[in-house]
Amino acid sequence: MRDGSAARRLGGTIDRRDFLGSIAAGLLLPRLSPKAEPPSRRAAEPPTFPLGIQLYAVRDVIKTDLPGTLAALAAMGYREVELAGLYGRTAAEFRALLDAAGLKAPAGHVGVPALTDEIEQTIADAKALGHRYLILPWIGEEYRTVDGWRRAAELLNRAGARCRAVGLRLGYHNHDFEFLPVGGSEAAPPTGYDLLLRHTDPKLVMFELDLFWIRKGGRDALAYFAEHRGRFRAVHIKDMAADGAMVDVGQGVMDWKALLNAARRAGVKHFFAEHDEATDQLAFARASADYLKTLRL
Repeated sequence: MRDGSAARRLGGTIDRRDFLGSIAAGLLLPRLSPKAEPPSRRAAEPPTFPLGIQLYAVRDVIKTDLPGTLAALAAMGYREVELAGLYGRTAAEFRALLDAAGLKAPAGHVGVPALTDEIEQTIADAKALGHRYLILPWIGEEYRTVDGWRRAAELLNRAGARCRAVGLRLGYHNHDFEFLPVGGSEAAPPTGYDLLLRHTDPKLVMFELDLFWIRKGGRDALAYFAEHRGRFRAVHIKDMAADGAMVDVGQGVMDWKALLNAARRAGVKHFFAEHDEATDQLAFARASADYLKTLRL
């Protein structure tokens, strides 16, 4: 399995790397597919939640034709996109293309340098793009200890305070490594994700839960939604096959109605479909949109 989600290392470049294949995927949930939907539910109906997509899922076609890709996504029914870089455009140029396609970009993934040394430029770009959220999607291995996760939380709190001062919110997006237990004096060692939740200020830092990767890490998204209401503002909608592979949304074993209803109850406002390694990226976007339109939450 290859890492995606526009993960940015400390150096600020997009990084795709192998994750621990030995991490337990957890109990499989009942399959929910378009075939299970009652005939009265028509895919042509608008979804009952804002349909969004993380642009990393269509990164290759974007490199060939950004305006055409945005227009195609809008025609599929997407209304929101989450950015993972500007693909050589300025923030103003990218915003103009979004406006032309009728799309909003409430969130964008940015790296550690963008939240530290470059934060003022990052904020300016976010404002130009119409972002409400800036989201850190990756931290390096040097942070993956008890002390390291606390340092990561401090980084997020500092950047979150600056973002809040200008009307933005800062967030963190997970992969699976966050759910590994880390050493400590507690009888049941906490996970890195638990430490982030514990040591970040809810007024300054929100979370974007990747529903594929938390399952890959052997944890229960429903339990996190129930226990940490108000901490989550966005989710990544990625589906998992019975063998743990990533597949188009609606083609796997994830119970999307239960997950997305729980997400909404927990405070989630934005829902971004994603596939890290889709063979046909536009086909993934279309199939996932068609499936998500059948859900009534």
